[in-house]
Amino acid sequence: MKEILPPSLNATSPPPSFFDGTTRLYLAYVCPYAQRIWITRNYKGLQEKIKLVAIDLRDRPSWYKEVYPENKVPSLEHDNKVEGNSLKIIKYINAHFEGLALLPDDPVKRTFAEELFAYSDYFTNTVFSSVLSKEEEISAGAVAALDKLEEYLLKFEDGPFFLGHEFSLVDITYAPFVENRYKIFLSDMKKYDITKGRPKLTLWMEELNKIEAYTATKRDPQELLAHTKKKFGLA
Repeated sequence: MKEILPPSLNATSPPPSFFDGTTRLYLAYVCPYAQRIWITRNYKGLQEKIKLVAIDLRDRPSWYKEVYPENKVPSLEHDNKVEGNSLKIIKYINAHFEGLALLPDDPVKRTFAEELFAYSDYFTNTVFSSVLSKEEEISAGAVAALDKLEEYLLKFEDGPFFLGHEFSLVDITYAPFVENRYKIFLSDMKKYDITKGRPKLTLWMEELNKIEAYTATKRDPQELLAHTKKKFGLA
């Protein structure tokens, strides 16, 4: 059954009974960092164990600072503690909750996964900087960053994902940015097709869209494009 998503809470919304033993994922539906955790939750079948609490970032409730003083999303409330870094949270959920494992036991693949986690901030920042730039064309740095993903996807030949046949936290780390955002953003704003000359990246995105845990978290890319243009004054 398709999950019924809760409405986003705003400044007039009463707080949940936080720190009452319930595990909560505080997120905004448009946030790619929160989407990482949402996908992880879904893939491990934790919809009943981790409750979604959506926050309206344009009119966020004041009580949210009591949960997470940095007042940002995502954050995870679990065992009377709150974690707020998306990469740390997806690793935490994978290690501490039941469900399908999202990192392999193979030490070579584990090491490679850590390399890709470390690269992710550079990748997202480099490509997004090009999206926001006033230049008509995509930057050389963004092209190189996308080429690097193609290179990473060539590492293991036993499947379409970054670690081969296993869908993993690495795919979850990149999917919200590459497939659900940058593909459309760069096409619209820079007239650049990220799939051209990148067959492995193209196949990876096709395979992602066969995974319900991912597709259930996707927003309409055109909605995200309009949101981004408005937020950064690009409309």
